[in-house]
Amino acid sequence: MGVEGKTLKLSGGSMTMTHQEWSVSMHAYSDLTNVSPLVFLYLLKECYVYGTCKATAKFFALQHQVHQALHNTPRPGAAVFVAHCLSLLPIFESHCEGFSHLLIAALRRFLKTGTTTQEDLQEAKFLASNLFVIAVRGTKIHDDRILVKMLELFGIRLADINEVLFHSDIKNDSFEDIAKVFIDQFISKLLESQSYMTAVTLLEHLSIRHSEESFLHEMLEKQEYRAAEKWAAYMGKPMLCALVRGYVDRKLLKQAYELIKKNNLREEFPEVYQMGKESSLKKLAEKGCWDIAEMRAKSDRQLLEYMVYLAMEAGYSEKVDELCDRYSLTGFIKAKETEASLPHIRYLHLDELAIDDIIWVDEPAGLQEAACHIEGCKVIGLDCEWKPNYEKGSRNNKVSIMQIATEKMVFIIDLIKLSHEAPAVLDSCLIRIFHSPRILKLGYNFQCDMKQLAQSYQDFDCFKHFEMLLDIQNVFKEPRGGLSGLTKEVLGVGLNKTRRNSNWEERPLNRNQLEYAALDAAVLIHIFWHVRSQSQSTGVSNESTQMEWKSHIISHGGDPTKIKKKAKNVKGCNAGIRESHKPSQS
Repeated sequence: MGVEGKTLKLSGGSMTMTHQEWSVSMHAYSDLTNVSPLVFLYLLKECYVYGTCKATAKFFALQHQVHQALHNTPRPGAAVFVAHCLSLLPIFESHCEGFSHLLIAALRRFLKTGTTTQEDLQEAKFLASNLFVIAVRGTKIHDDRILVKMLELFGIRLADINEVLFHSDIKNDSFEDIAKVFIDQFISKLLESQSYMTAVTLLEHLSIRHSEESFLHEMLEKQEYRAAEKWAAYMGKPMLCALVRGYVDRKLLKQAYELIKKNNLREEFPEVYQMGKESSLKKLAEKGCWDIAEMRAKSDRQLLEYMVYLAMEAGYSEKVDELCDRYSLTGFIKAKETEASLPHIRYLHLDELAIDDIIWVDEPAGLQEAACHIEGCKVIGLDCEWKPNYEKGSRNNKVSIMQIATEKMVFIIDLIKLSHEAPAVLDSCLIRIFHSPRILKLGYNFQCDMKQLAQSYQDFDCFKHFEMLLDIQNVFKEPRGGLSGLTKEVLGVGLNKTRRNSNWEERPLNRNQLEYAALDAAVLIHIFWHVRSQSQSTGVSNESTQMEWKSHIISHGGDPTKIKKKAKNVKGCNAGIRESHKPSQS
């Protein structure tokens, strides 16, 4: 038949079969003129069974092949051919549901090309209507979702179902009501099995309207929110309003807010809409995303005032003053007065860690001096910051600053400026620090930061390799609340993270930003010493304590995503740490 030597590739060659099997399949797919639906399904099953890639990949590859095959003159037409296949699929048992989805998806794509005839569509519609009636009665087993998809695919309406029933049933009801009664019984079955989305899709497709709110509340009770929203949107504004009230009664403010926004119901539910916006802003503020919260609120004075109260509660004093000044918000007491009027939340301050100075480094000479000082230390804390990017799907901004803390000082390095003005000096100085096996470098989830650094500065060797990194996060089992939660657990006081997502590309950084950045790096050294000293005071041997920390020290080279544990040189490093001066505890 002209198939010798041909091969068929599915999903880039990831499915493999023997030469003979492929030849049979190629013959079936390349010319469907004399191939029956049953033979076609058996060959489809063979392709699926012998394919070596994963099920999802096989599904899409075979769907593409079936779509192509429908162009190869199946008799009497593509739509009728698929209708016959769907009728036969129940005999394939475990493959029935998957192949049904596959054939329906392939035919849907084929029908969009407009190459089928009206006669083919009409005959296929009658065959599919007949199959639907047979399946609903239980004579043939088909998944309920497949039956509804089949009605949508072939454009089957109540009149088509009525025609099948009228020719096969005793005429004991009025002609117009036969299909309606039949569908009502099927919907009752769907609801009994809690297939609400399938039931709603069927009702919408057949243009059957039930005005009772009890159906809506039943879906809410079962937490079938997607089905409830689809049904309410189909029924119209009164049902949408009923759904909003249902959400509010169940304290589902987020769902109510999204429904109001999507369906333009602000005038009907102004208070709920406002509460929803405030809740959204509060979540952003809790995550430290003040910039995006402000962007969403700036056209609404009421929301801006709410943001001021959020900043007051968070102890973010400069944000309070900033918002009041920028938007001329009057009637608020100044931030310093605010702090005294609110419940006092204590956070760790930099002066409690006995840090003598924060040094801003943006010149080559200052970087050289900083590197010399850091090289003389046994333990340092590392962190970095970059401007948040709120555009969905876009890449992160470049890392803006890196903080390197020693026992008494924190150096904040302007990576953006130095990478442009003195790239060689920056690379050389940081290599001396990151590649040194004599300096223990502490970080918190710093592997993520290293990956971001490597992506931001791809031409720099300093970010492609580091030695002796101890990620504090890995030492503790599931620390809650990030670094702030860990700090509170170990030192008794948490960190104020309200400035986490501020604009780190702004120059100069304000004093609050500098202190926030310095604190994140400096606190790591104190956590390290605190836990080590506690272990020793409770009678745990110094050697076992060293081994516990040692098992988490890692070395890394090349791909930032590939990390390996570092064993050599750790003992010597730990010995050096034992002899070094411990910073005073807060």
